[in-house]
Amino acid sequence: MSKMFGRRRGRARLAATGFFVAGLVLALDQITKHIILRVVDLDAGGPGSQIRVLDPVFNLTMVWNRGVSFGLLAADSLWQRLLLAGFSLLIAGVLTAWLTKAERWLQAVAFGLVIGGAIGNVIDRLVYGAVADFLDFSGLYFPYVFNVADAGISIGVALLVLDLLLDNGRPQSRPL
Repeated sequence: MSKMFGRRRGRARLAATGFFVAGLVLALDQITKHIILRVVDLDAGGPGSQIRVLDPVFNLTMVWNRGVSFGLLAADSLWQRLLLAGFSLLIAGVLTAWLTKAERWLQAVAFGLVIGGAIGNVIDRLVYGAVADFLDFSGLYFPYVFNVADAGISIGVALLVLDLLLDNGRPQSRPL
């Protein structure tokens, strides 16, 4: 009996860790976007405006992403933006349910990264009609401009794959 309650406390700690990570990614994403859009005002020069930081390796370049990953499936109309936002929230909801059942630290952190990133980009879609991207590492042969939320999603997915690879072959614990 005490083993069962111990497992629940462990899952609660893992979920709390994941929610903390989600909140941290969301906060960092929104703070950096606020700085870029309101303090630095990178958008004033329009899309493609650039501030050279460590040229050619890293620059701040303003891009409004109206689609999903890498600008695919551009959503120009209100109903398309709402559909993309709703889909992102659905995914975040499913991942939140999985987070509450996480059994490993890496899982919890990965779910938190993706959830925080997804919500950060949903906020952009609802407030601006597009996602504000500005981190440009094209000097490192990475041709896409992204933001903190995108980085959280990408790192989170990579950690989920790593968790699956590391967990492969270990006996599965029975669900409660």
